[in-house]
Amino acid sequence: MTGPKIVLVTGAGSGIGRAVALAFLAQGDKVILTGRRAGALAETADLGGAPERTLVHPADVADPDQVAGLFAAADARFGRLDVLFNNAGRGSLPVPFEDISLADWRAVVDVNLTGAFLCAQHAVRRMKSQRPMGGRIINNGSISAHAPRPNSTPYTATKHAITGLTKSLALDGRAFDITCGQIDIGNAETPLTARMSQGVPQADGRLAVEPVMDVEDVARAVLYMAGLPLTANVPFLTVMATKMPYIGRG
Repeated sequence: MTGPKIVLVTGAGSGIGRAVALAFLAQGDKVILTGRRAGALAETADLGGAPERTLVHPADVADPDQVAGLFAAADARFGRLDVLFNNAGRGSLPVPFEDISLADWRAVVDVNLTGAFLCAQHAVRRMKSQRPMGGRIINNGSISAHAPRPNSTPYTATKHAITGLTKSLALDGRAFDITCGQIDIGNAETPLTARMSQGVPQADGRLAVEPVMDVEDVARAVLYMAGLPLTANVPFLTVMATKMPYIGRG
């Protein structure tokens, strides 16, 4: 896909979502910023420095009505959607499996899986109806789509499910020039990974400090995926801190 794109980034108020949104803005694209925190989204927009190419629309991706309002506002402003970066996500308390509450389970599923489904569904409808037809969906999967951390069942289960969503969208979108790929990210340096420097639980019960990588490296990877023509797709891309304990035995 060449030329300026119209891009929607969920979870754009901080971390990976903010870095990716700013990278799209820096290359001249038009970007819809969404997330639950209006103030954080406004900060991202200010950092982007391109109000004429930015739409800030707070929304909870787990709420079907708010998602519908988000896509209606994006359509009214820009009239098209080329890229959806399904990035919004949350975790849960790191407790033993038997102590996970149903409320915590549902809260993680609602955001990480149902939220991604709702946004993708609206995106597909828009991409099918627009001319020229087509577009790209990029799902944030995480290393946890492949291997869990201790006491992370709700998060890990939803990230494995994102892989199924990605494959299904890639298949069902073929006839309509809609591509879908997944980026699996390991230890990008954001406020959520600050705990890595203090040591995090390992599979053998130890606490270990884990290396992190610059979040800008993630943004560049997403821009690469989004920059391909719709005749090409990256179904799965893993980008991770080189020395994090994932491949091999750590």
